[in-house]
Amino acid sequence: MESLPSDQGAAVRRIVAQHRERPGPLIEVLHAVQANFGYVPAGAVPLIAEELNLSRAEVHGVVTFYHFFRSSHPGAHTVSLCQAEACQSMGAEKLAEHARKRLGIDFHETTADGRFSLEPIYCLGNCACSPAALIDGRLYGRLTPEAFDALIAEESPAV
Repeated sequence: MESLPSDQGAAVRRIVAQHRERPGPLIEVLHAVQANFGYVPAGAVPLIAEELNLSRAEVHGVVTFYHFFRSSHPGAHTVSLCQAEACQSMGAEKLAEHARKRLGIDFHETTADGRFSLEPIYCLGNCACSPAALIDGRLYGRLTPEAFDALIAEESPAV
């Protein structure tokens, strides 16, 4: 397993110290680590486990179970496509297929140039405007493949 550089290890220890006394602090620690680094580095898993007196398997299990946590550095732009039932009924699967083809990646991947990460998300609360997406934290509805292409072109004219 990769080890963290000392400055990153110190940051993880500070984060754990800030949350250690909370009941069941693991989720909060992982959110804070991801907020700090953009993802949960593999080298942080044994450190978090040691600091919280948990097994590495417990920490790894939480990181891999929840879709929100990333184990690799995200792209400059995060594209999250809603995969919930309402969006599926309005063409989310077709939109996701188009997005994967357009970006040349699958869900949970980042383009080779580091520009875009593609993530599934389950319900953005925008069901009346399905299919919906969140791009860099901004909500979009009634997306068609053409509208998706226009939004992506705004973020990266070269794509």
